[in-house]
Amino acid sequence: MYWSGIIIGVMSFLIIGVFHPIVIKCEYYFTWRIWPLFLIGGLLCCIFSLFISNVILSGSLAVLGFSMLWSIGELKEQEERVRKGWFPENPKRKKTLNNK
Repeated sequence: MYWSGIIIGVMSFLIIGVFHPIVIKCEYYFTWRIWPLFLIGGLLCCIFSLFISNVILSGSLAVLGFSMLWSIGELKEQEERVRKGWFPENPKRKKTLNNK
């Protein structure tokens, strides 16, 4: 039997599950403007996955990279969810004209 597909599936499930609270916390503390770090991290993970011969590690790194890239859009959507009152706003953040 080959377990690599199942292992990559479990890793995908865990990575995606971990990124939900990461996006919420990053938007809370840093606003959506932290997106360049997600872009750089995502691209690096995807590039590194191309050079790793281990299928499980390469696949998991690619999933991590694409999850970071997907999180860029989620950061902006999280800002909208905060604006609608679905999630708490950081009380220490200064109010701006766009962030009433």
